[in-house]
Amino acid sequence: MNVASLPASVLAELARTSPAPAGLTLLRSALHTRRLLLLKALLVRVHRERASVGTGALGRFERSWDLLEQVERHRPAVVRDVLDYPTTGVWLAAALAEPAGPDFDRLLNRLDMVALTAALRCGDPLDLTVETADGLLSLPGVGRLRLPSDRVRIIAGNRTVRFHPDAGRHPAPTVLTLVDGRRGVLAGRGPDWSPVRALPRCTARLDDLDPYRVPVGTAGGSVGTPAGHVDTDHAAWSARWRAAQELLARTDPGRAFEVTRSVRVVVPLVPCGPGHRGATLSAAPGAVLTSLPDEAWGLAETLVHELHHSKLATLHELVPLYGPGRDAVHQVGWRPDPRPIAGVLHGAYAHLALADLWRRAATVEGVPKPWRSDAGQQFDELHDQVGEALAILLESDELTTEGREFAHQMRQHHASLGATPLVAG
Repeated sequence: MNVASLPASVLAELARTSPAPAGLTLLRSALHTRRLLLLKALLVRVHRERASVGTGALGRFERSWDLLEQVERHRPAVVRDVLDYPTTGVWLAAALAEPAGPDFDRLLNRLDMVALTAALRCGDPLDLTVETADGLLSLPGVGRLRLPSDRVRIIAGNRTVRFHPDAGRHPAPTVLTLVDGRRGVLAGRGPDWSPVRALPRCTARLDDLDPYRVPVGTAGGSVGTPAGHVDTDHAAWSARWRAAQELLARTDPGRAFEVTRSVRVVVPLVPCGPGHRGATLSAAPGAVLTSLPDEAWGLAETLVHELHHSKLATLHELVPLYGPGRDAVHQVGWRPDPRPIAGVLHGAYAHLALADLWRRAATVEGVPKPWRSDAGQQFDELHDQVGEALAILLESDELTTEGREFAHQMRQHHASLGATPLVAG
């Protein structure tokens, strides 16, 4: 998709943080196109540098690519779903950035799990042996199996998958069953099986298992430390998610729909200090990384805020909104440190969506009184800060033509929100 094919009305809807279906559909299409381009770039690199790729890694990569192509021919929707899963984007970004060598070879092996997941979700007969990393078989979006060996034979048929460690010894007690053939949903049972849990009333997953849920080498870094499966209170997360969705539905049904449709993964983070933290990854649109908020409205705010970072990152890949990095930095109200123009735009966009949410929370009935009161105060402060950031954007020469139009539409929406809302009684 190119700039000419992006309708001006859709760009305006996105700039105004609208949850309109047209914008969501466009971003999902852009994400998939981007994912295919990155996957093809990895294939091209492997072929170009095949002399420097280990023989075993090269053979595994080519076999997995063939399997993925085979599945894609008759179940393209399943393959698309696996490729668009957020952690697949993190893996691809890591692989493409890694220099040739043993670490690159290990990253290539991840295609085994991507292709295998797609094949198992299709429910077709399958009989193959794969090597595992440290005795762990990690199926993106499905779960993780701990094995007593570094090789496992996988036999699938009649909607059932069985695992045989060491390619032929006694069957492992873990069994996966295809419980929804249309959507390719697998459910597992067995003492060594850990599922990626589904969040209530949606297709999103609480992923505390995938090795690529944060970028390789950043655990404990800027995005926070990912919580482990045994340390995650799954019942508490499910309850908070359900309450946040109900709160969003009462406050802004459009936002509730957008979150349900666009957030594919929540990655729980280890709490660090007072309050909770949230983050997104440009390589993983649709993933929200967050510690568990104390209240439902804290999770609702985090989902809206981080989702708009994802939306903007995806849109910028489709239609560049600002030029290459420069040295210029700008002071914004919500950060103590000066930000480059990309940071100003991202912050203004995510906070504009929050201001919209807070204005509604302060003026509608049926939301908790503490949040209603706090939302009015937050709106008052943030509305001014976003206005100052929009002035910086519109006075800058670092935006593209589309970026200036985007900022102009943001300013119009900012103005439409008005001054401090009258808090509902």
